[in-house]
Amino acid sequence: MVALILQKNKIEIKMFEYTTWLCGDLRSYDPYDIWKTKIGIKTKSLYYKNRILGALPAMALSSWDMFVNNQWRLGYKKQEYPIVRALAANSLLNLYEGKRDEVLLNSAKKHLDWLIENYSKGYSGFCWGANMMWASKNGNYPRETPYITNTPYVLEGLLRYQKLTGTNIYQNVIGSVFEFIDKDLYTHLDNKDILCLSYSPIKEPRIVINANSYALYSLSMLQNLIIEKSATIKNDILRLYNFIATNQNIDGSWWYYADNRKGNFIDCFHTCFILKNLIKSSSYIRLPEVDKIIDKGYGYLLKTFYNKEIGLFKRFSKTDKISLVKFDLYDNAEMLNLAHLKSDLDLYKSLAEKIRENFVKGRNIYSVIDIFDIKRNRNTLRWAAMPYIYSLSHSKT
Repeated sequence: MVALILQKNKIEIKMFEYTTWLCGDLRSYDPYDIWKTKIGIKTKSLYYKNRILGALPAMALSSWDMFVNNQWRLGYKKQEYPIVRALAANSLLNLYEGKRDEVLLNSAKKHLDWLIENYSKGYSGFCWGANMMWASKNGNYPRETPYITNTPYVLEGLLRYQKLTGTNIYQNVIGSVFEFIDKDLYTHLDNKDILCLSYSPIKEPRIVINANSYALYSLSMLQNLIIEKSATIKNDILRLYNFIATNQNIDGSWWYYADNRKGNFIDCFHTCFILKNLIKSSSYIRLPEVDKIIDKGYGYLLKTFYNKEIGLFKRFSKTDKISLVKFDLYDNAEMLNLAHLKSDLDLYKSLAEKIRENFVKGRNIYSVIDIFDIKRNRNTLRWAAMPYIYSLSHSKT
């Protein structure tokens, strides 16, 4: 397994075992497997329409999946997820920056080439989704639906590969991503000060705040590449930023949806999404007072989600949903990545140690710790072994 050695000034991570994962078969089971089945989709859709009628069957399926079928995964199939390929490519590029090993670079290219072959067809430009049916409060999304929350991970990998190799082999694909954002996503809000885009090309009743932070980051990466539209893109970036800034609560948090309707919540990893996208975007373009907004949000995470006794971050600060999960790797993996972006070395070191202590056993990475303190969801790459490996890949030996 990966040896994690805490030293005075850094974490040294021996990446051999994880590098094998990054270069190998990336098909995996998923915590969402139960909700991709016909009965799962019907149950979740019922729950979102009528929580009283849907609560009992939803709890029954959740309990079956977590406590009975979690190890055997009967009735499920391993599959590919674009986000896993994208994070694997970016992890390999992180490692390549430190080691300059051509094997790492070539493996990253294989993932990027796979993504180009397996993009969401039928849209104005290259784009990527979850590669599975997704039922949510915003409606049911078909398997092939692309999302603004998935596409930037691929875009980042393509740009980084070109920069590291001094080539422009993916330039047409990169430019095409702008066409997806510009033509396929629709506007919830659009005035001289505020721009708010959709989560996907499908009409949605509610606005997802973190999705707009991904649109912000995507356009920030593309601004200087689409020369003829650079001024327009810059204006859109600033208006998207205004939307995100004005939706930050006084305590530094963001609701998942930009409304006060039932079913809204505040959680850890979606808050991390917003903050990491603000940090990354600000490296491309000046965003007014962005450091204050970032620091306020980061402070909220530390104050509200961090369990100092255990050393991990919990899932929700506000929710009306019962959960069978005590701690989730996704929250902690994204917090680990955010600590890296914030140069918070002390937190990065302590959190990396606690994640390994609580979520890793032998050669396996588990995605949740349930209410009985039992590790569940072994080696589910999308959620959230690969986000964790990506966060570790920042540390170079």
